[in-house]
Amino acid sequence: MRRFLIIPLLIGSLAILTAQAPAPGGDTIAKIRAEELTHSQVGAMFDHLTTVVGPRLTGSPALKTALDWARDGLASWGLENPRLEAWPFGRGWQLDGFVFEMTGPRYLPLAGFPEGWSASTAGEITGTPVFLGGKSIDEVRAMGGRLKGAIVLAQPIETRFVREDRPQPPETPAARAAAPVPAAPRRAGPTPRDWVALFHDAGVGVVLKPSRGEHGTMFVMGRDYGAEAVPSVVVETEQYNLIARMLEHGLPVTLRVDLRAHYLTADTNAYNVLAELPGTDPALKDQVVMFGAHLDSWHAGTGATDNADGVSVALEAMRILKAVGAKPRRTIRVAIWTGEEEGLLGSRHWVERHLAGEANRAARDRFAVYFNIDNGYGPIYGYYAENNPAAKKLFDAWLAPFKDLGARHNALEGVGSTDHVSFIDAGVPGFNPIQDYDNYDVRTHHTNVDTYERLDPGTLKEAAIVFASFAYDAAMMDQRFPRAPSRR
Repeated sequence: MRRFLIIPLLIGSLAILTAQAPAPGGDTIAKIRAEELTHSQVGAMFDHLTTVVGPRLTGSPALKTALDWARDGLASWGLENPRLEAWPFGRGWQLDGFVFEMTGPRYLPLAGFPEGWSASTAGEITGTPVFLGGKSIDEVRAMGGRLKGAIVLAQPIETRFVREDRPQPPETPAARAAAPVPAAPRRAGPTPRDWVALFHDAGVGVVLKPSRGEHGTMFVMGRDYGAEAVPSVVVETEQYNLIARMLEHGLPVTLRVDLRAHYLTADTNAYNVLAELPGTDPALKDQVVMFGAHLDSWHAGTGATDNADGVSVALEAMRILKAVGAKPRRTIRVAIWTGEEEGLLGSRHWVERHLAGEANRAARDRFAVYFNIDNGYGPIYGYYAENNPAAKKLFDAWLAPFKDLGARHNALEGVGSTDHVSFIDAGVPGFNPIQDYDNYDVRTHHTNVDTYERLDPGTLKEAAIVFASFAYDAAMMDQRFPRAPSRR
């Protein structure tokens, strides 16, 4: 598989280090390579986040532990002003216990996972589930008291599975021209909130939903529905379908469910971590090159590819720059975000406070560029240039020294759905790298198996080198980083 091919290249690159004279960046870029290839800490950080800390749901104690750990690490490396910045989030949620099994007509342990912010069941619930199949919201509403306290199979037998990963961006102009443009999904009818309100008002005991993953893969997320929250569980698809088929055959299925969770309201803030490597050029030091990654994850896995790898790379890049004695002309700032999974919330709050609007025009003018790392995993193959030809030209020059490490190409097109979008929306340049998508959407993204085993931590060395080098190159530019033509 592609993600393992980088290792021999990484090992071999150490032997040719002294023969390389990568440009731009010169000696500092060479030092970045040497530091990472000989004294890397990125694998240890990745292991700590996935093994020691584990899942990091926004608002949870585990996430706060990880935030403190990241801040303390930045402080120990000598970065300036390592800090937590609060932003208003709402109540957190923590799972305390879960029992899920079929007790008749035969015994079967069942695989499921409560959704985030699920309400607790009213104690243990035992009974024959009610299969709603493809009933409309009006048909379900008409069922009235039949749903009170019931175990409900809310959806039809699942036959539509996630079987394709997003494509890697084409590497040649001809391939880009021939690439199909995916159609935006269309959603009609009742919203998820409509169904939640119906189930809440009907007094449903617990709602069971199938995942669209196969082979034991469960896509588990969630949202806080406040007072309308109901107990809700994502079930391994094959087992959900089995239960539904048994009911269709008239078999006397009996399930037992006991879901215990609680909400966290003592501190309704969430936090971002920030720190700086100060600029040294009197004329440019007030300008900022920023990079970052989101630390929060969903709770069924350990958030390995989404996004412990990205956080480890971002922290390692900052450690490297400090360790090699980099003297950037502009200030380099790292940000470790939270609330990304709930809608880019941490980065959006930071941007709104520090960059957006007329009141922040001066800060926005001083802001050079933001580099994010999230979608995909493993080595950085290049960057999406967000339809900014001048940025792509810079990226092509900055990426060229790392072709021996597996870097490939930059893509002119853009990519969405992660924290760099917060910066683009405020009118400043923001970018995300091209990484590996092999089994990312099918197997790991937001799933119960987003765990340490999904990637080789050694591949993160290349990513840390490229990430640190791009930040340094941007901080050393003579001119202002180019804005996209459509951005101010």
